[in-house]
Amino acid sequence: MMSDGALSQDEIDALLAGVDSSSMSGLGGGAPAATMTAPPPMAASGFDTGTLERFFSSTTNALSANLAALTGASVTLAGPEVFSSNRDSLLMQLPGMVTCITANYTSGFPGEHLFLLPEESAKSIASLMTKEENIQLDEMAMSVIGEVVSQMVGTQITALTDKTGNKSIAASSPTAANIPKATAALPAGEFAVMSYNIDLGDGDGLSHQMWEILGSAPANDISNGLGGSSASAGMGMPGMGQAMPNMGGMQGMGMPGMDMSGMGMQNMGMGGMQGMGMQNMGMGGMQGMGMGMPGMGMGMPNLGPTNVQPVQFPNLMQPRLGAHEAGNIGLIMDVSMEMTVELGRTRKLIKEILGMGEGTIIELDKLAGEPVDILVNHKLIAKGEVVVIDENFGVRVTEIVSPMERINDMGYN
Repeated sequence: MMSDGALSQDEIDALLAGVDSSSMSGLGGGAPAATMTAPPPMAASGFDTGTLERFFSSTTNALSANLAALTGASVTLAGPEVFSSNRDSLLMQLPGMVTCITANYTSGFPGEHLFLLPEESAKSIASLMTKEENIQLDEMAMSVIGEVVSQMVGTQITALTDKTGNKSIAASSPTAANIPKATAALPAGEFAVMSYNIDLGDGDGLSHQMWEILGSAPANDISNGLGGSSASAGMGMPGMGQAMPNMGGMQGMGMPGMDMSGMGMQNMGMGGMQGMGMQNMGMGGMQGMGMGMPGMGMGMPNLGPTNVQPVQFPNLMQPRLGAHEAGNIGLIMDVSMEMTVELGRTRKLIKEILGMGEGTIIELDKLAGEPVDILVNHKLIAKGEVVVIDENFGVRVTEIVSPMERINDMGYN
């Protein structure tokens, strides 16, 4: 019996099973034999610990400098050692009580990001920051530890932005808590761990340990962003300086005078472009477009010298108000604005601010008897002297700041 060309159920089953149908008994002279090969297994996604280690190691010097500035001690970080772990494996390495500082990435490479410190190490860092002995890990100490981590994360984000070009990287404000290790909110599944050793330079000779943890999503994204992924290796874009073989069929595009050899596009293997409906495109008139591509016979016309003139801006002067403008200002005369008087300013280190208490004296940058600044909506408009009216303070205006001075104060000088 002659086959009608249709596949029998046995042949279909053989194809689905990946078996050569000609080897099956009873199929005889049917359709040509065919085999099916199972697709190769998909590569498991994951982060490159080597790439992460190279990046985070490159930031340790900057982190050490930041910690030294915050603590006033010769602090140095070593490492990190980067490895993949999970919750159970990491908990075996941690002491019973840890200080957990959460600083999740919110954009750029969003996902879990936290730091773990042994309780005693956290106390030592907080003690250096506050200059207090036998410190307790209370709310103020947690705030100090959070500020340390905030500086570290800021340094890392700056380096990540420079190396990946991703300018949207941001992290949440760090929150710190001293907790039993079993209650730490570690990421699910596999995650990346950066293990640092810290020498606080406090003379006790102890090396403190710190663990930085990235969830699998941000670890994978950061690794890929730093070039740890080979996903783009198969794109097959040849080097720009290489000849592009076998492009003989370009003649059918109707581009007269195009010397393709000048473009390094010989033998590009695109001889079949005629099948794409690109024959006789009538592009012979491209000579007049002045595209100036070397070797294409489309010469760039001589446009002559370009006339470049500097832009003239008018001087910034206080405008005179006409009757029409003055009438418009009258519409907003009853709008209230905030007026403040500034006695003086100063700058303090974070450790000095955290160390302030009742009775602390803050020295300002103004001399006794010097005029105070009068500001409207935080903009300087006048100066004056402090007076007492009944039981309240007041200010007598002694000078109106000129428009030019206001402009200079705003940074437009």
